Amino acid sequence: MSATATPAPPRPTTTTPPVPATATDAGPGVLRGLARHRGRLIGAGAAVALALGAVLLGGGSWPTSLAVDLSGPLERTSDWIIDNRDGHPLFLYFLGHVSNAVVVSVRAVYLLLLALGWAGVTAAAGLLAWRVAGVRLALTSVAAFGACGLLGMWVPTMQTLALMVVAVAASVLLGGLLGLAAGLSDRMDRILRPVLDTMQVLPAFAYLLPVVLVFGIGVPAAVLATVVYAAPPMARLTALGLRGADAGVMEAAASLGATGRQRLLTARLPLARKELLLGVNQSIMMALGMAVIASVIGAGGLGDRVYQALASVDVGAALAAGVPIVLLAVVLDRVTAAAGERLGTAPAHGSRLRWAVALAATAAVAVAGRFADRLTWPDAWTLDVAEPVNTAVDWMTAHLYSGVPFVGGTADWAAGFTTWVLNPLRDGLQWLPWWSVLLTVGALALLIGTWRTAVTAVLAMAAIGVLGVWDPALDTLSQVLAAVAVTLLLGVALGIAAARSTRLGRALRPVLDVFQTMPQFVYLIPVVALFGVGRAPAVAAAVVYALPAVVRITAQGVRGVDPAAMESSRSLGATGRQQLFQVQLPLARPALLLAVNQGVVLVLAVVVIGGLVGGGALGYDAVFGLAQGDLATGLVAGAAIVCLGLTLDRVTQPTRRRHLAGKGA
Repeated sequence: MSATATPAPPRPTTTTPPVPATATDAGPGVLRGLARHRGRLIGAGAAVALALGAVLLGGGSWPTSLAVDLSGPLERTSDWIIDNRDGHPLFLYFLGHVSNAVVVSVRAVYLLLLALGWAGVTAAAGLLAWRVAGVRLALTSVAAFGACGLLGMWVPTMQTLALMVVAVAASVLLGGLLGLAAGLSDRMDRILRPVLDTMQVLPAFAYLLPVVLVFGIGVPAAVLATVVYAAPPMARLTALGLRGADAGVMEAAASLGATGRQRLLTARLPLARKELLLGVNQSIMMALGMAVIASVIGAGGLGDRVYQALASVDVGAALAAGVPIVLLAVVLDRVTAAAGERLGTAPAHGSRLRWAVALAATAAVAVAGRFADRLTWPDAWTLDVAEPVNTAVDWMTAHLYSGVPFVGGTADWAAGFTTWVLNPLRDGLQWLPWWSVLLTVGALALLIGTWRTAVTAVLAMAAIGVLGVWDPALDTLSQVLAAVAVTLLLGVALGIAAARSTRLGRALRPVLDVFQTMPQFVYLIPVVALFGVGRAPAVAAAVVYALPAVVRITAQGVRGVDPAAMESSRSLGATGRQQLFQVQLPLARPALLLAVNQGVVLVLAVVVIGGLVGGGALGYDAVFGLAQGDLATGLVAGAAIVCLGLTLDRVTQPTRRRHLAGKGA
């Protein structure tokens, strides 16, 4: 072949006519391009809408012409309930039976505890903990119940324990069933999600008044209010565990011919055991956290002692009644967690004999106490802690409130936080035109969800304006945003650290128990003493209450990352920092999103407490409604808080479709 040979002519291009792009070939490319630039497109559309809105709609708060006054219908509803509570079939044949069942259950548990006596109850707690978790937890349980007696709170502790046993059992049962439905069905998940949001976000003070109207002052109203508040975490975590079951295990079970029921019982539920246990833990914590609020409507027990002590501004007496609540939570938490760890394991040799010995020993101690006439805790075995606690609080107030060199006092911190964070945030939100707030909410929801998510968020925010509480809601929103930001900053960092350090995790666990179970009313007075009255102490109370759940869920998610993925990254030479940011956090994304959700709803749950210490806004309206028997004011404020929580949930929680797309990316 010659070096100068003529090259072959090019292949003609006109033999086959070009095929026009169709939806089957060009469509996916176009969709991928749109998905890639989703954020830019939404941002550009929002900017155009803002410009048009500024020209066409102007500014200003929510128009009064678009608000609806619900005071009349709600007052008529309240009157109807009062008039028909004793004769209507709904009350006689349904709600009356529910009330009676609650009373009988609580009374039966309380009488059993009294029959065992202090020695029998203490022995039963110690022996149960010994059989479930060993000697160390047994000693802890005995010491916890002994401390309740030493503080002079034995009878109130038994009253609270009886109420909490029934409330937690009902919460776990109800939450487990709801979580099972949401975990196995996408449609039920979509239906139940706003229901769970409403149950958890609606402030207790807002629904205490309707509950009291229906059931009256007493134990039934307290138990049902506690169930409404404590069931959602169990439902959410159950659904999370069922949906997060290993796909390979489920596929293997299906390939072996297992039915849906068999896959649920032998694969899904065992794989979701950690989430189920965490759900039980959270239900216990929240139920005990409701003890004081429930005392407002006649729950009695430790909550009533706390409430009475704080009414007289006696921090020492309030702490003496609050510590047993924490101790009960610690014991119940440890025992249930240890019992869950034993699920699915083969019983040890002689296990039945040891259980029989434990039951016999408990019965013997109880009988001995009855014959010795020692059923109640001896008065001579009590300690007075109120006086030294009050002295310590006075010292803190005198030395830390102001005048601390270099760093300033706590009052200066609160004033600075209010001036530089809360005020600008509130004023900025209230300055924005109402339509721009709705547009911003819709754009944020659309960025991480679907158009349905955006519509839901916008409608929830618009409902606040329709209820006529637009400005107070934006004031509350500013406090919530500030509290959530601080909570997530601290909670995620502590959760990651606890997950990566077993020693730190063990050290944080009792601290988190105290923070989550100590009634807000107990630490509210020291907070007010240190920070003064206003929105800053309200934010501080919300952070303290919401922080434990964020830390726990974050730590659980980071710990639950597949060990094979971690081992693979180590074999490729990844550093600890690279493993955290490139492996653990991406794989723990569902748990982190749940932590954000729980942070939001728990902060909103404490917004009413903030209303008691100068937080104002919707929280104050909810408290005022309960205190004055004003159903309209209380329920409207509570409904606005629910709408606010639903909006925040939709702009912080990606839908399942978007979540899967993010994982694929």
